Amino acid sequence: MATSEDFIAYVLDQLKELDDLKCRKMFGEYAVYYKSKHLGLVCDNQLFIKPTKAGAAFIGNVQEASPYPGAKNNFLITDQLENKQWLQKLVIMSWHELPEPKKKSSKM
Repeated sequence: MATSEDFIAYVLDQLKELDDLKCRKMFGEYAVYYKSKHLGLVCDNQLFIKPTKAGAAFIGNVQEASPYPGAKNNFLITDQLENKQWLQKLVIMSWHELPEPKKKSSKM
């Protein structure tokens, strides 16, 4: 089941106060980026955030799941999805620990 337009719009609305938040549609699902770093995925109407130490400490009782078959486990955000401030704080904390995007080589 692919993510619905309504669900991705809801997630983006929850995070709308964060500057430079983007999502890119891929195979009916979405990759979420914050300030150019890949932050997580929205798959099957569920929000997955890449795991970080700060994120785990903030969440407390972490629920992890694979966003799609063969993928590594991510934090599955469920009961706090409606809490805008909490969700935005998690995104910012996670962003600080995520690696910078790899530079694309300019081959001719």
